[in-house]
Order: sequence, then C-alpha cells, then structure tokens
Amino acid sequence: MKKILACIDGSSFSDSVCGHAAWISSRIDASVTLLHVLPHAMERAAHSDLSGSIGVDANKELLEQLTARDEAQGKEEQQKGRLILQHAEAQLREAGVTKINSLKRRGALEETICQWEGDIEIIVIGKRGELAEFDTAHIGSNLEEVARGVHHPLLVTPNVFRPIERFLIAYDGGTSSLKALKYIIAGPLLKGLECHIAAAGDKSDKISQSLDSAATRLREAGFTVHSDLTPGHADDVIRSYTERHSIDLLVTGAYGHSRIRNLIIGSSTTSMIMSCRIPLLLFR
Repeated sequence: MKKILACIDGSSFSDSVCGHAAWISSRIDASVTLLHVLPHAMERAAHSDLSGSIGVDANKELLEQLTARDEAQGKEEQQKGRLILQHAEAQLREAGVTKINSLKRRGALEETICQWEGDIEIIVIGKRGELAEFDTAHIGSNLEEVARGVHHPLLVTPNVFRPIERFLIAYDGGTSSLKALKYIIAGPLLKGLECHIAAAGDKSDKISQSLDSAATRLREAGFTVHSDLTPGHADDVIRSYTERHSIDLLVTGAYGHSRIRNLIIGSSTTSMIMSCRIPLLLFR
C-alpha cells in the first residue's frame, strides 16, 4: 500500500499538514505515517547547559541542578511529542483516514526523513515550523534542507487546509517539470481536477513548443487543460496566474541549481515558497 509521510511539530501548520495528508490519502488510497522529530540532546543542551559559565570550581549541587533540569526538559519534550501525535491521529481519523502509523524520533529532520523516504509516495510538511510560524517573511528553518534532500514529491502546506479543485503546473521544460508531468499523468492524485499549465516566454521561444507538447500529453491522459504562455519573469508570471485563476495547488520543480549559484543570484524555489499562499507540490 502507498504511504504518505506527514511531518508535524505542534505548530499551527501541523493541523494543515494533517488536512492535506488526509486529502492525499483519499485520492491515492494511502496510509499516513506521522513523524515528529525531537532535537538532538546535545542541541537542546546547547541552549540550556550553563555549566560553562560557572567556572571550574562550580558547586556540585548547582551542576546536579543543571543536570536535573536537562533531564526534566527531555521528559517534557517526550510528553509533548506524545500529545502532538495523539492530536494528529485524532484529526486524521476524523477526516476518514483508517491506516495511521506514528513515529517519534530524535535527530535532524532532513536526515530522519531521508531514512524513511524509500517506500514513501509523498512527503507533507508545513511551510513554517514551531519556531518560525509567526515570521511570515521566512520559510521554516528545516524546509529548504528537506526540499533539497528528498527525491520524492514534497507537498509544502500553508497554515490552513482548503479543498483543492484546480491545480497549476509551473512548466519550464526542465527535468523537474517533466518529472512532475509524468507523475501527474501516471497517478490518481490530481485526476478529475481542473488542470492548468503555464510557462514564461513567447511564441518565438523554444518553451512554446514544449508547453504545447506537455498540454497535449495531459489532454490525452484525460485532463481538461488550460494552457498559457506569458512573457515575463517566471516567478511573476506564475504568481499572477495563480491569483487570476484562483489556483488551489501549485506544482513546480524545486532547487534545480547548486547552493552557490542560489547564493549569488537567488533561489526561485525559496522565493515562490515564501510568496505563495497555496500548497506547493515540489519535484526535484
């Protein structure tokens, strides 16, 4: 049976992650695995261990107090994790998901996801996490690492789930776009939904012929397709199209260049994630 990996952390985005995971489950008949990752013990200690500030002659009792506090914090994290998973399980059951697994792990989120990615169909993660959920100018600290590290489709959710009736493929003819196109045509996830495909360019560009070919493949697969080619910067073209046509889901390629190149000229993927108010289905 297909599996969905839903990453939750107790932030306001976790409910949205569960809502989108339940929607995907109903579309592709998949079970949902909930993943809650706790930070490394050493990472937590870096924020709480004060022993380095009290000198080599520190009172033994104070050191014991610090150790006890660290242990208490670890137990609190464990309890919080159990409650987060219980809440998410209840939400999924209410949405009609019957096959649910829960995982609680300690470590780095990206490394943990990659360990479980092998038999996963789609990974679902919130646009921002617990520490960044109110900072609307930035994506979550873990999201870019995950998006760069995974090889399966990654659904990035806003903080509210809304029904999905129409989707847009941001098409550029590249490897990621073709991977997305193949996935959509072959699988049941988006079948029956209103399909849009758009690219930045004009009729004289090579992309025009490639876009027509992609639209034809979608129509042959049974989709009702709206195709659009508009001159301009790709980010602006796609952003404007989603707003004009009330798109509910954006399908796009992700991080097609190196970190060094992105550092110099900026990342289109990060820009799109930051500005987009609808879920994004990313393909690498």
